[in-house]
Amino acid sequence: MQEQTGSYRNFEVHSSNKVFYNRDMQYRPFGKLDWQASALGFGAMRMPTVDNDPAHIDEEPAREMMRTAIDQGVNYVDTAFPYHREVGESFVGRALQDGYRQKVKLATKLPIWKVEQQSDFFRFLNIQLQRLDTEHIDFYLIHALDAERWEKTKRLRIMEAAERAQAEELIGHIGFSFHDEYSVFEQILHEYGGWEFCQIQYNFMDTEYQAGRRGLREASARGLAVIVMEPLKGGQIAAEPPQKVKPVLKQLGAERRTNGHVDLALKWVWDHPEVSLVLSGMSSMEQVQQNLASANESAALTFSTETHILFEQMREMYDSLRKVNCTGCGYCTPCPSGVNIPRVLRLYNDLYMYDDQQQPRRVYNYVLDAEERADQCTECGVCEEACPQHISIIESLKAAHALLSDTNPAEGSR
Repeated sequence: MQEQTGSYRNFEVHSSNKVFYNRDMQYRPFGKLDWQASALGFGAMRMPTVDNDPAHIDEEPAREMMRTAIDQGVNYVDTAFPYHREVGESFVGRALQDGYRQKVKLATKLPIWKVEQQSDFFRFLNIQLQRLDTEHIDFYLIHALDAERWEKTKRLRIMEAAERAQAEELIGHIGFSFHDEYSVFEQILHEYGGWEFCQIQYNFMDTEYQAGRRGLREASARGLAVIVMEPLKGGQIAAEPPQKVKPVLKQLGAERRTNGHVDLALKWVWDHPEVSLVLSGMSSMEQVQQNLASANESAALTFSTETHILFEQMREMYDSLRKVNCTGCGYCTPCPSGVNIPRVLRLYNDLYMYDDQQQPRRVYNYVLDAEERADQCTECGVCEEACPQHISIIESLKAAHALLSDTNPAEGSR
């Protein structure tokens, strides 16, 4: 029997249920560079794995995912030294064989926390060039800058090394990814004039978190390309929305969209003209297909004022589900024992705000440094004296650690 096909918007659905996209990728200016980036970038941090082992990438489907995205117009692939327990870069190098390396701009990152002297810059860069099986990395980032790491970067004169690597054509453009408060972001922009791009966390729930909306606009005003990571907040926004939020999603027309609330959340990010590229860490071919469909329809400045008001209402509804009324003001820091109180309480809140039990636990147990976790609290009480919200921080930290440290939670254990 002849295969039946039917066209829907910019893609075709075949009777085999496999989606084949017409090449209709949208492209956006990349800061001051004479290059147009695909609206969607391929992030290689969450590739499918075998037996849930991050160091064992399921290479055949992962390679097909990456190549499918590239075939449909994605022209930016991002990885980093530590991804997939330090085997991610080598996988990307293999996946980009057979001519695919020539079709994309390749980005990776210096693990600044491992650097002890300036010469380490070239030591790590040479390892990465070998892993990626390339002679040139198009976009090279200083990874996960915060206040402490930026001071280390300056002290070791790492930017001088980066400029030498650029002059030797080992790397193309210099940027950084960021995880700290806006004031630190502004400091980093101000103290080094050679930045060409940056990577920040941004989504409709994180407009005031870390660099936030102010950082997005400031970087763009300086001519930097801005790459957005975590557009779905590590997948939490992609989880089943709480019942409280669903009426607003209905008003936004989520039920009429191919990808529902995920499609809306991604398009909210793309609606910002300052965004050069949205980086998505995809774990399945279905996610690749859905994100391609959203990217193909993406545009800036298309949301109405009423639509943005509905997103504000939805953010407020999510916020109302918070367990602890922490605003992240930072008055409780620095903790004498080193606990990262604002981040621990944020992760604790995330368990209640989103239908995702795993992501906050992954961050707490595998991203947060051990000395920053709640079990390091000595109950000195300095934080509670400083807290303008009068939160019972000590008890909240105990409760947070009990839930977040449990990597195998029972169903409904929140």
